[in-house]
Amino acid sequence: MTVLSERDRNHVFEQLRKGLVPERGIETFAVGIDKQRDELQRQLQLARDGEGTIKFLRGGYGCGKTFMARLALRDAREQGFATSFVVVSDNDLHFHRFDDVYRKIVGELGTSMCPRGALGDILDRWIARIEDRLAQTYGDTAPDFDDKVRVELDRELMSLTKGQAPHDLVRVVQAIFDLKQKGQLAEAGALTAWLSGSGNVAQAAKKVAGIKGDIESRDALAYLRGILEIVKAAGYKGLVVVIDEAETILRMRTDSRGKSLNGIRQIADDAGRFPGLVWLFTGTPEFFDSRRGVGGLTPLHDRIKFMKSGDFASLRQAQLELTPFDAKRLSAVALKLREIYPSSARARIETAIDERFIARLVAECTAGFKGDVGVVPRQFLRAFVTELDLVEEHPDYDPSARRFEAATMTPEEAAVVSGAAATSEDDDATRAEDVW
Repeated sequence: MTVLSERDRNHVFEQLRKGLVPERGIETFAVGIDKQRDELQRQLQLARDGEGTIKFLRGGYGCGKTFMARLALRDAREQGFATSFVVVSDNDLHFHRFDDVYRKIVGELGTSMCPRGALGDILDRWIARIEDRLAQTYGDTAPDFDDKVRVELDRELMSLTKGQAPHDLVRVVQAIFDLKQKGQLAEAGALTAWLSGSGNVAQAAKKVAGIKGDIESRDALAYLRGILEIVKAAGYKGLVVVIDEAETILRMRTDSRGKSLNGIRQIADDAGRFPGLVWLFTGTPEFFDSRRGVGGLTPLHDRIKFMKSGDFASLRQAQLELTPFDAKRLSAVALKLREIYPSSARARIETAIDERFIARLVAECTAGFKGDVGVVPRQFLRAFVTELDLVEEHPDYDPSARRFEAATMTPEEAAVVSGAAATSEDDDATRAEDVW
């Protein structure tokens, strides 16, 4: 069993209290997803072997898509990958604009050494490797050593991308190197921000690198290919990018929705051109199957459609299905959490929050879901952590005397339980009008 630090244990429970998926420590209470996790490990191996891959996590509300995606990133970092976690938003991320997508991916770039905003550290590691290699040949005191580094930065990046790296990318990296050699760290930071996709970099900083505008949508994937090669040249195995909550695209206006779906199609078609990059999208069955979603874009649907034979589905197809929680799995998660809960009264916790109490909590919290616990994990876990906290904080508290209200369903969850999700384009259009 993984031993968590006190910091990570506190992080886990603080996130669960808020109904959020923790970013760290989640491997300690991952239950019932071994086969799906093994398939994502297979994707990482493909990336290590030089393949570019794409995978889609499919599951209803509460099936653990975000949890599985976070766990995949944890496993990837442990194996030496850089990662990025991006949530689709209809406010600040328009998926049909690749410059938006690029900005989010690079801004959320992380490694085991630098969990977020890691581009600067990655650049430093790449440059340091080049300097070490050149120093072995020429010595680092050669009068033209910096010039040799600049030339090698250009040569290596062009070689790795087979000449496809944008020239402005090379110029910016060279300028960052020059500025850091001069001790002008603020100016180097401004150019790193530009390379991260920021549109708020002063013209004076751009002038140093000989660039004018910002990274545009038509060039963004070429820049991403360059960043990917820099990541690998810096010593990482590759890059894993999670695009979470793709179903948000369904709430966009018709024109934006169509363009966003086509953007995913383009990424799927081009995945093989990004060796060492794993794309991992999460989405609901409605997103993948409905005419407003992937089902309405034939080229994409034909490529990634979900196939099932009775109760059996291959884990290796484009869509990886996550099954709903059942009472047994929910109870097993609760026991795992009880085991890692930071407590000064361990014996009291285990006596008061025993297996019988957990079983009753599962039954009572899910009563309003007609026995379907697949859509209730976050609500249950919040209630369970609250009970742990009450036992920890109040010596006289008796959880066995507590009666729990059934969890409250959101409209989306109610639709899942009742089967009332729209099945026609007319129903979909009506819902779209309600949103807008």
